[in-house]
Amino acid sequence: MLATLTPLDWKRRAVKYYPEKTAVIDGEKQFTYREFGERADRLSVALDEAGIEKGDHVAVMIPNTHYMLESFYGICQLGAAMVPLNYRLSAEDLEYIINHSDAKMLIVDEEFTQPIEEIRERLSLEQVIIVSVAGQETSLQGTDYETFIQSVPADAAPPEVEFDENQLLTLNYTSGTTSNPKGVMLTHRSNYMNAANFMYHLNVRHDDIYLHTLPMFHANGWGGVWAITAAGATHVCLRKVDPAYILDLFENKNISLLCGAPTVINMLINEPKAKETKITTQPRMATAGAPPAAALIQKAQDILGLNMIHVYGLTETSPFILYCEWKKEFEEKSADEQAAIKARQGIELAFNGETKVVRSDGEEVRWDGEELGEIITRGNVVMKGYYKDPVKTEEAIHDGWYYTGDLAVTYEDGFIEIRDRAKDLIISGGENISSTEVEGLLFKHPDVMDVAVIAIPDEKWGEIPKAVVVLQEDAQTTEDDIIQYCRAHLAHFKAPKVVEFVETLPKTATGKLQKFRLREEHWHGAKKVN
Repeated sequence: MLATLTPLDWKRRAVKYYPEKTAVIDGEKQFTYREFGERADRLSVALDEAGIEKGDHVAVMIPNTHYMLESFYGICQLGAAMVPLNYRLSAEDLEYIINHSDAKMLIVDEEFTQPIEEIRERLSLEQVIIVSVAGQETSLQGTDYETFIQSVPADAAPPEVEFDENQLLTLNYTSGTTSNPKGVMLTHRSNYMNAANFMYHLNVRHDDIYLHTLPMFHANGWGGVWAITAAGATHVCLRKVDPAYILDLFENKNISLLCGAPTVINMLINEPKAKETKITTQPRMATAGAPPAAALIQKAQDILGLNMIHVYGLTETSPFILYCEWKKEFEEKSADEQAAIKARQGIELAFNGETKVVRSDGEEVRWDGEELGEIITRGNVVMKGYYKDPVKTEEAIHDGWYYTGDLAVTYEDGFIEIRDRAKDLIISGGENISSTEVEGLLFKHPDVMDVAVIAIPDEKWGEIPKAVVVLQEDAQTTEDDIIQYCRAHLAHFKAPKVVEFVETLPKTATGKLQKFRLREEHWHGAKKVN
């Protein structure tokens, strides 16, 4: 009889072979795999006694703590589906997601109960479990998490449940921009295959110490919540992203692996402490979420000594579908050339299926690094669909292929490189301008800390590029300096015609740049070309 593919089985394996190995470090608290397994099992039994059954949905809004890790295993091994919530969403969005997901229960961190208090009477929840946090108070009524699980004996075994690998494991909601958030249905199989890619391509080892810099609610920590357990490695929890604290953890906890969006890299390299911190552990860091500039990757390697690994994916694909495979021949290239290669999204991972770049007629683009097309993918990690939304599902998946909306080229070696999101491409006077290309150049400017390039309407050209720039502290760079710098390194039509200096750029909780918010003030009442 064939075994069901489910990442939940990796907890059983870890408890069996590494019972006394440190599984989780969360501040002053530590748990072995035996202790972690016991806590997850107690949660399962408590949930079962509270009426949670196979097929039910349980929403969880907790930062990167051991409680969040326990929830992934404790909920899902009952055959229920976990709905990880972004704790930075508005009360309105949370109300929509909780009700739309048909969640019967909510497990919430006390620090993030305020928006739930506002909407509690409008939620269809049957029960609320609250994780107590020192120094926090809430008026939200619910059962204390520790009380909830401690009522169960330490040696209690969770109910045995038969799994179908194609059944729902997690229901992950995308951030809504122009419409309501969409519920991405990820199965036991898709999570398993993605985590296998995580293990293999990020070279996860038994003795790795993994820092959860990336929010676990974001595509299940990109699969890290499963993959680290599979290897019997150690999870190090991080309640919030604090660059100075992270730099300390590299040495204090011997961190060997972490993941994060380019904005996290930017925060680390611009942390004043980075100049005086020598990281001897040389951690591997996977980055995705937005195309990272080559200059940013080079700074991460030069300043911090990080070994950067570029991956690419979307929530709808569990999320990994490409990674930038590093070849020995690349070592002979200059540092600039190596960084440029690492900025490419790369090639298919071993277990995800097929990914390619196609023209509008569905045919694959030439492998010349020039012809632009859309990235599409099919195979083991593509979502089951959008929850209760067959129309949006049909719009996204055609003939088994998921259309990503990312525009890219393919080089002669098969490496794919994103040039822009379809909605972010700037079309000025009929010429296509890649916002990421202009951003990549500006990240090389010594006075630029962060940047976003967007299209704004123009009477003559239809639209023109605008750079929104965050300068380094005490920098005196002017708008004309930025424009002339770009004109010196790019075709003149690609150079920004307008530059705005700001203190910060709008980003999601996972570090994705929200260009739509920057465009809103310019395009209100006007029609964007693409």
